[in-house]
Amino acid sequence: MAESGESAEPTGDLRRSRLYDYADMTAPAQPGTTASEASRTDPADETERVRRAFAALLGEFRRTAVLVPLDTETGGPLTADHGGVRWFYAFSTEQALARFALARGDGEREWAYQRWLGARLLDAAVPAVGVPCGVALDCADGADGGVLFPPVRGVVPDAVAVDLDGGTGDAT
Repeated sequence: MAESGESAEPTGDLRRSRLYDYADMTAPAQPGTTASEASRTDPADETERVRRAFAALLGEFRRTAVLVPLDTETGGPLTADHGGVRWFYAFSTEQALARFALARGDGEREWAYQRWLGARLLDAAVPAVGVPCGVALDCADGADGGVLFPPVRGVVPDAVAVDLDGGTGDAT
């Protein structure tokens, strides 16, 4: 995997994306509680904890440069349609992109990609598509490492969020 003229050979220590730190988050145990007591949390508290963790992950994604593979036919970002939503593929590392290529059975060819800030994908690319669109980060890693940023308010601009009524700002 080489980006426009770069060697495909590793050039030293590979940095791990900080997105992994957020994706691996678990609920911290409260001081003085046992593991079984910690597992019996109030559902409202758990929902709020998950919302905060996702907000932290989203913020880190927006500030991080991710790898966006290019479609060999169009030269634009590689996308897929699933469930009425178009998804941009994005990857936190070349290794994650390589796992995706292998899962597709395309591990032998060279994969061209560009580095984009997550914010650029969510704020510029998603609205330009014209249909409901989100971002699938590290999708070959499944539920253990992959993250979906769906086309909903708070993730993409309100004008293209599917959970708003016709762009009026009213939740549906």
